[in-house]
Amino acid sequence: MMATIISGKELAQEKRQSMKMEVKELEENGVKPGLAVILVGEDPASQTYVRSKQRACAEVGVHSELDELPASTTERELLDKIDKLNQAEHIHGILVQLPLPNHISEKAVIEAIDPNKDVDGFHPVNIGRMMVGEEGFLPCTPFGIVEMVKSKNIEIEGKNVVVVGRSNIVGKPVGQLFLRENATVTYCHSRTKNMRELTKQADILIVAVGKRHFIGAADVKSGAVVVDVGIHRTEEGKLTGDVAFDEVEPLVSYITPVPGGVGPMTITMLLHNTIQSARKSQK
Repeated sequence: MMATIISGKELAQEKRQSMKMEVKELEENGVKPGLAVILVGEDPASQTYVRSKQRACAEVGVHSELDELPASTTERELLDKIDKLNQAEHIHGILVQLPLPNHISEKAVIEAIDPNKDVDGFHPVNIGRMMVGEEGFLPCTPFGIVEMVKSKNIEIEGKNVVVVGRSNIVGKPVGQLFLRENATVTYCHSRTKNMRELTKQADILIVAVGKRHFIGAADVKSGAVVVDVGIHRTEEGKLTGDVAFDEVEPLVSYITPVPGGVGPMTITMLLHNTIQSARKSQK
């Protein structure tokens, strides 16, 4: 039995179609959603991500502004730039592309963004709101993962969800979002003992560890749902994930591919947050 593929690419396209209508409706009421992206330095991967975000904005009709700053930009200059965007009425979302040069504190930059414009969902205020179940912007990758699982009507309540990885961007928040859906959540990380025993108990296994093919056939339960957040390039130049897809796919019920899985949904949920921010600005 072959697993059903949860295509983030297809779900993202569906969601973006409805977003176009939302943007149109907002424009008719005098509000055009606006996203400001700041890129510091010339990291090639960051440049690629930023271009993808700009294309996605154009696709759904969101106004986007890109501020490309040299790597020599000081922390103070960047914070001043953020302050101006916090005050700008036509900007509803602010995103500072990470990583930043070593001389700039990511923590200071994230905390400088107005929580009401923090469409990445990284500000401590939004993380706090998420933890206690209040309304706020959810981190885009974890948000996208939950949407992907729900799109297949997979039961979450009461299920064992195992998260491999505990980063602030994916691992920790995705576990909290599944907890909000009444799952029983276990975190695995570099200090976890007998990890395989835990991953084999997972009804839903989320792998965000940043190690190529870290999870193989011996690590999963038959019929599990597997979400692969990793992305790596092979020696042949192909993209692959944290999960050995060809090994795992015949054993499980649902699996996300790499590429075309979690990635497209991350940008889509960024657009969603920006549009919701614009909607709130009407009130």
